[in-house]
Amino acid sequence: MAYNLKINGKAQTVDVPAEMPMLWVLRDTLNMKGTKFGCGIGACGACTIQVDGIAVRGCQTQVSTVGNKAVMTIEGLSADGSHPLQKAWQTVDVPQCGYCQAGQIMTAAALLAKTPKPTDAQINTAMTGNICRCGTYLRIREAIHIAAGNAGAK
Repeated sequence: MAYNLKINGKAQTVDVPAEMPMLWVLRDTLNMKGTKFGCGIGACGACTIQVDGIAVRGCQTQVSTVGNKAVMTIEGLSADGSHPLQKAWQTVDVPQCGYCQAGQIMTAAALLAKTPKPTDAQINTAMTGNICRCGTYLRIREAIHIAAGNAGAK
């Protein structure tokens, strides 16, 4: 079946099965490799994208449920890596292996859109479920504070 999607502000038409997860629509059909496959059960957060500004797991979000909602991926956050979160990630040197980082950043972007100056507790709550096997959680939280212009806040 054909689905008309709005991905990163651009209209896209895909002819895929209704139950196909957005992760595979993005990676396999549209060749957008920024969204990563992690666990496949929505538990790790590596595949996080935004649908109408809400962080969702791409591996669990079927294309048929997206409808006319706006989908944003890491590629759509900033074409040149100039988004405040991307800059903060570099400033703090957050990634080690980097595999989870697209999902981490997409979750953090959804948080900052809703809560521009989050506390540590709000960051911890929002980021719960995004697993970083390298354990860079403290740097992730610091980078979110920097991106929010909220460095050092608790």
